[in-house]
Amino acid sequence: MTERVVVDPITRIEGHLRIEAETGPDGSIKSAYSSGTMVRGIELILQGRDPRDAWAFAQRICGVCTLVHGIASVRAVENALQYTIPPNAQLIRNLMIAAQYVHDHVMHFYHLHALDWVDVVSALKADPAATSQLAQSISSYAKSSPGYFADVQKKIKTFVEGGQLGIFANGYWGSPLYKLPPEANLMAVAHYLEALAWQREVVQIHTIFGGKNPHPNFLVGGAPSPISVDAGAGLAATAVNMTGLSQVKTVIERMQAFVDQVYLPDTLAIASFYKDWFARGEGVGNFLTFGDFPEKGMDDPASWLIPAGAILNRDLSTIHPIDLNDPAQVQEFVAHSWYDYSGGKAEGLHPYAGQTNLHYSGPQPPFTQLDVEHDYSWLKSPRWKGNVMEVGPLSRVLMLYAKGHEPTKALATQALTQLDLPLTAMFSTLGRTAARTLESKIIVDQMMIWYDNLIANIRSGDLSVHNEAKWDPATWPAEAKGVGFTEAPRGGLAHWVVIKDGKIDNYQAVVPSTWNAGPRDAKGQPGPYEAALMDRHTLADPKQPLEIQRTIHSFDPCIACAVHVTDPDGEELVQINVT
Repeated sequence: MTERVVVDPITRIEGHLRIEAETGPDGSIKSAYSSGTMVRGIELILQGRDPRDAWAFAQRICGVCTLVHGIASVRAVENALQYTIPPNAQLIRNLMIAAQYVHDHVMHFYHLHALDWVDVVSALKADPAATSQLAQSISSYAKSSPGYFADVQKKIKTFVEGGQLGIFANGYWGSPLYKLPPEANLMAVAHYLEALAWQREVVQIHTIFGGKNPHPNFLVGGAPSPISVDAGAGLAATAVNMTGLSQVKTVIERMQAFVDQVYLPDTLAIASFYKDWFARGEGVGNFLTFGDFPEKGMDDPASWLIPAGAILNRDLSTIHPIDLNDPAQVQEFVAHSWYDYSGGKAEGLHPYAGQTNLHYSGPQPPFTQLDVEHDYSWLKSPRWKGNVMEVGPLSRVLMLYAKGHEPTKALATQALTQLDLPLTAMFSTLGRTAARTLESKIIVDQMMIWYDNLIANIRSGDLSVHNEAKWDPATWPAEAKGVGFTEAPRGGLAHWVVIKDGKIDNYQAVVPSTWNAGPRDAKGQPGPYEAALMDRHTLADPKQPLEIQRTIHSFDPCIACAVHVTDPDGEELVQINVT
């Protein structure tokens, strides 16, 4: 006899996600289903607009991913119109994307995922002196005195005694699945609060180079803010000057310190108590990266920090080349999605020919169960050469490792040795979490190199941040198409644009959480979320499905990015004129 366990909504994510799992008599998950239950419609809004304005709309796909959709959008238009951008603009973009990475990963670990492993209420039983001793044994972080941890404990006690846990509400506190000793719990909660304050500094990089955060400004052809070595009036008053650049360096140094002294040690410390989670939650065993962080330009893949490629069946000895323009490689399916294609639901479409035709055929909410035999999600199902692919930090770390990137190999070896685990342990729920931490270390260290290169260019007299070529639509071809991609924190993100007569004819975004959270395809292949939950998961208590939360959170879902919308008849709902 099977039981259907429903978790709706999955909390501590961006957007609305429903997970249904069928369990056997022993509580083991036999089948799992991932359903995106909210909708958006940016692609339809973009049709008919000037492609140079697309980034400002596309960036609003999500309020958490802030800049990544803007980057993918400007790159798509630049690819279509064959723009090149100056080296300074490339370095600025790298710094902005990298800041998003480290910010996003730290926030995910402490504020979205750590509470799957950390029992907040247990921290009340901790000895602050013993907590201090523990903290100092794993890190040189300055805030580690007994008095500091005693103050944090008082804050937690106030929450609990007041009956209002606030940001810590609705947890499964006291579950036997929590294994950390009270002192480790207190240390982790203290760093949770530290990370809240830390993030305020990190976003300054976006405000300096892009004017604001979230949703910093971008510009097709380069970076939006000029660079000035003069802090005087006129142009320099709105430019990025040496004062701002000095502030960027300070922020990078503080980011490095937090990753080195807090995030990395905490990940290893927490993981050491949950080593069994390095043996479950893998799923499909296929990994995809689009590549990012170019030193010389998007047209020079050899200069990218993160290489592009596909890994199939865990085989790190073979990297398969990818081509995002090839209709035979990238396709989206809607066999179990609430959409139709003009050629039928079994058809797969490349994003250049992508369609967003809503066809809701599920039960009317509220309902007890999804109709998993038919359609059950607002997410589509992307495939690479017909294969289900996982994207994200684990894919990138594996790709870097397979390509022989020495910093990645050294970090992974050090971490696995400390935990006494083999490389295959990375193919797991906690492997995904550990990869996110290792990636943060790799990228935050690279940020100082990009910063130094930018300063060297400026000191040599190169202040250029924008290419004016092809800015006149009269010079554009009658029809053009392009793909812009980035390795967003959650995984490979790409936007495809078709431009006709100077306007957007079609626009499709395929995002990381579409690759990872999509439903079954026409062949019945489960998506990465679904497959991961079916990999050695047994629920100790179906009423407190902490196991499901742990594995789903290890992907860092962003469902707001992944869904689409139109009205039931495919008709336009509203027109907004922007002047």
